[in-house]
Amino acid sequence: MRIVSLLPAATDIVAELGLTDQLVGRTHECDWPPGEVASVPVVTGADLDQEALTSREISDAVGGSAHSGSSLYTLDTEALATLRPDVILTQDLCDVCAVSYEKVSRTVRLLDADTQVLSLEPRTLDDVLDCLVTVGELLGVRGLAEQKRAAMAARLDQVRATVAGRQRPRVVAIEWLDPLWPAGHWVPEQVTTAGGEPLLARPGEHTKPMTWEAVRAAQPDVVVVLPCGFPPERTLRESTLLTGLPGWPDLPAVRSGRVWVLDGPAYFNRPGPRVVRGAEVLAHVLHNVRTGEPVTPAEARPFPDR
Repeated sequence: MRIVSLLPAATDIVAELGLTDQLVGRTHECDWPPGEVASVPVVTGADLDQEALTSREISDAVGGSAHSGSSLYTLDTEALATLRPDVILTQDLCDVCAVSYEKVSRTVRLLDADTQVLSLEPRTLDDVLDCLVTVGELLGVRGLAEQKRAAMAARLDQVRATVAGRQRPRVVAIEWLDPLWPAGHWVPEQVTTAGGEPLLARPGEHTKPMTWEAVRAAQPDVVVVLPCGFPPERTLRESTLLTGLPGWPDLPAVRSGRVWVLDGPAYFNRPGPRVVRGAEVLAHVLHNVRTGEPVTPAEARPFPDR
């Protein structure tokens, strides 16, 4: 089967199912596993040079928000036609985060191709795990996908068991720095699974910008910073967007040194199998406990004081 993935999380799923040898096309942001997908042809590009822009400039360029407006992605229809995919994996959850289902469907119609298009739209942790089975069934490996789902659910149960009975710190998860944006969808459940109380966003919620006053009023015990699409190094370059805010030093999380930079693209922004690792990372951050492999500085590091 010839698979094109237009969603990094879908590429993660294909890899989890051991089918990267059938992956014939991917996005420019599909980077996992590095040794397996690097040679796969890229069929998307970005209209914006995000490295050259600030968070505010990126937000303004895509319509004034991090989750609406025009997509950052362009689709190379000629390359797609050349690849002759049997299956295209895409999404319809966020117009900014990846090529939209509508755009892909329109392109496939123009190509007059006999191609199945599967749109993934998970909003909760269960939805994310279910996507593994949905993709597995389409690709002919449902049994393996169900085994993988059960294993990931067991890891989440292990996290819950490890933090059971501990005091639950109040947590603000920040998904964009300017404007400030709370992490919604599955992230509040990741926080709850790891033994925290999520603030300013509900499970499954498609969130909106929040004011700094709302963060201050919430008085979080812990702040985790995991901007959508930004690796930790990029987040740290814009750290003054938070540390320069009035009253930042007075937040309980700042006073106690419990502000963390996490790898958003790897474990929190993408609804793929690695959200399970995200819960394990959060358990370390919130309770200094280990579930799974030891947490590395690349996965979680203290946020700078200033």
